Amino acid sequence: MNWHYKIDTLINQPVGISLSNGQGTSGILCGVTNGQLHVIEYLYQAQFALKKYDFYMIQDINGFPPCQNQSRLY
Repeated sequence: MNWHYKIDTLINQPVGISLSNGQGTSGILCGVTNGQLHVIEYLYQAQFALKKYDFYMIQDINGFPPCQNQSRLY
């Protein structure tokens, strides 16, 4: 499936993004404007950044899978 068709269902959700250069990133997909994905990414401590990725940079995008039910480890 072409990743463009997934965007509407992934807005405000945690996503993993495969970039065309072989790298990847993850964050919350905030929206799409002017051929760019807007993603909030964690930087450090309590710092986050809104990053913009042009469509041509993106190979694929996927939502995070749900957590498995596991007993508490703490």
